[in-house]
Amino acid sequence: MGKVVLVTGAARQLGGRYVRRAQRDPEIGRVIAVDAVPPEHDLGDAEFVRADIRQPVIAKVLARHSVDTVVHLDVSGTSLGAGGRAQVKETNVIGTMQLLGACQKAPTVRRLVVKSTTSVYGSASRDPAVFSETTPVKSLPSGGFAKDAVEVEGYVRGFARRRPDVAVAVLRFANILGPTADSPLAEYFGLPVLPTVLGYDPRLQFVHEDDVIDVLMAASTEARRGTLNSGTFNIAGDGVLLLSQTARRLGKPIVPVLLPAVTWVGRLLRTAGLSDFSREQIRLLTHGRVVDTRQMRDTLGFTPTYSTAETFHDFARSRGPGLLPPDRMGRAVDRLAELVPPGRPAGAVGPGPGPGARGPAVAGERT
Repeated sequence: MGKVVLVTGAARQLGGRYVRRAQRDPEIGRVIAVDAVPPEHDLGDAEFVRADIRQPVIAKVLARHSVDTVVHLDVSGTSLGAGGRAQVKETNVIGTMQLLGACQKAPTVRRLVVKSTTSVYGSASRDPAVFSETTPVKSLPSGGFAKDAVEVEGYVRGFARRRPDVAVAVLRFANILGPTADSPLAEYFGLPVLPTVLGYDPRLQFVHEDDVIDVLMAASTEARRGTLNSGTFNIAGDGVLLLSQTARRLGKPIVPVLLPAVTWVGRLLRTAGLSDFSREQIRLLTHGRVVDTRQMRDTLGFTPTYSTAETFHDFARSRGPGLLPPDRMGRAVDRLAELVPPGRPAGAVGPGPGPGARGPAVAGERT
């Protein structure tokens, strides 16, 4: 008969892509797509069930279809439709609690895959240069999607203790980009001019949306010989990019803003509906974040097709040309870099003291 896979968040772009891909896998017999709102995209032959995971009805869905694999993708930083931040938090946290409670009581469930984020590590000036899955977090996120993800992972660990017979995989994704990406960071890069924090040039990592689907498939099906697809894994493309390098590749000018004024700029962008410039995103664009992906390769046995640079190139190509030609933009940024006094921390730009980006600047082409 094949596996019966239940997918939450099927109305989201990522959920819809996974649902369509899962139907082509020979291990999977049926796909049950669940969301509180009807999807606008095609789900193929999957059975769509309109259900809110915050409600006890999700337990009935698991039992009715004898689900053995649950792929929880309804953990997100953005809302669908008119819902605001409060609804997103309820779905992320309360919805996960309700789903895990239903899975705990469902004897047929044997595998659980949960979408998480590298935002659980936070972004701060004293953070290590590279985070591994076991790195102690010095300062937990204080709000937003990052805090939701920390709470979600805590509930998942509790579930794993209560149901040791269930294989649990938590995938901590770096910032997801690609031609159809609809994340807050994609909205930021879609602005005609990129506001940045004066004195900082953070290191960023990306994962391509195609690789996201591939690794979800690897985690939700039987592990290949010599690999283990249960545990917690950082998922990101090879290498890093500096924020200034992303601006060059987009051909967009940057506007450095003093750190105290960035919050005001973010509020203005949110009010105008241009970008969800949250506090956690401001911290990311100040200090950056880089994660170690050895467990992804060595244990999970997954190698992304796209590097961080290739992911961003594919994203930038889909967005069309920016205001400035990339080569001209690169020369302007290089001239600005020549004005930085010697001895400044790697990754820092502009006058005055500051910790700059964590760790050494990475090698990368200038265009």
